[in-house]
Amino acid sequence: MTNSSIQRLEARGHWGIKCGLDNPRALLKEVGHPEHSYPCVEIAGTNGKGSTGAFLANALRAAGLKVGWTTSPHLLSPVERIWIDGAFISETVLGEMLGEAFEAEARLGIQSTYFELMITAALLAFRKQRVDIAIVEAGLGGRWDATNALEPIVTVLTNVGIDHEKYLGNTRESIAREKLCTARNGRPLVLGPGLTPEWITPLLECEPVMFPASLLAADRIEWDHSIVQSHRIGLAGAHQIQNLSTALETLRRLQSLGFALPEEALWRGFGRTQWPGRMWAIPGLDQVWADGAHNPDGARAAAAHVRACGIHPHLIFGVMADKDIAAMAAEFRTVQPHSVTLVKGGNERYADDAALHHAWGEALEVIGLEEAAVRLRQPCEGPRLVTGSLFFIGDLLRTLGITPQI
Repeated sequence: MTNSSIQRLEARGHWGIKCGLDNPRALLKEVGHPEHSYPCVEIAGTNGKGSTGAFLANALRAAGLKVGWTTSPHLLSPVERIWIDGAFISETVLGEMLGEAFEAEARLGIQSTYFELMITAALLAFRKQRVDIAIVEAGLGGRWDATNALEPIVTVLTNVGIDHEKYLGNTRESIAREKLCTARNGRPLVLGPGLTPEWITPLLECEPVMFPASLLAADRIEWDHSIVQSHRIGLAGAHQIQNLSTALETLRRLQSLGFALPEEALWRGFGRTQWPGRMWAIPGLDQVWADGAHNPDGARAAAAHVRACGIHPHLIFGVMADKDIAAMAAEFRTVQPHSVTLVKGGNERYADDAALHHAWGEALEVIGLEEAAVRLRQPCEGPRLVTGSLFFIGDLLRTLGITPQI
């Protein structure tokens, strides 16, 4: 059951977006509305969703709650998309939950997407494990995302940047409109740093949402910087302070809704937070860090952290073809890398040699995943940064035979 269910899932393919919420709503109804068994927090945004979710999940668990958290994408295995009480679920449990989703799909006579099936499986797993609260990360956009079939008690919008233009539009305003569809009238909406009600309110076309000023994570950034100095944070980078600020404000909203969340417990959770692929030292390799910066904003944040550390790494860069590669290259050039090696994977979604050379320059070498793995196993003078895409990092880890742990 397990392997066949996961294989059936992988056969659906990961990419694209389907307009309409009929399928996820029908699936959830058919499996008995597992999402009604616990409250959920939904996280939307261009960047920072996973890190904000990681902070929230670990903090809530440290406060004594049994937490379910679903995120995407995964690096090696779809089990990484479902985290319950501090650990990824097993392939056996994932197979069982997917089996229920496939059976419901067959009874309904519909064809669901990969993401719709994964979200259904995650919500079923949360019900089976009797979680106290679920943290649910939106996938692509918000309006037609499967997670928009839920009714979150709090919605989070981490930030809005240019990404997935084919599906969401090519302006921050159009992208924000899609993501704001996850908000719910009369329920808290936490805005990440840099987002204000003055900019957001006119963009709401899905349904009206209240904007008390106390909901703004941006209002807490200076305060958080002073507090952070006396606590350990598990994720590196100045941009993680922004994600932490957003998580803190979300926790404040949950406190106002009646959740007992002792302050010291929350900070213990922040200190324990790990998130592979986000300024993460790859275990077993010599001075190799991985960061899945997958768009210009992500590249800007990663580059800022590298500059703050005062290092000039050897850069190993692989990216998908639909990204703004030139803008990402421009951000990474600011770190004055010691060297740049370009990598093209075997998947057709990867940028080809011509696209990589156009962004970085014809003189740079383009190698495959196997050669990149061979070189990363060898000692090197100075640190190395693997970046450009989480999918690239996942493929490289698979080639290296390294499995991430949290």
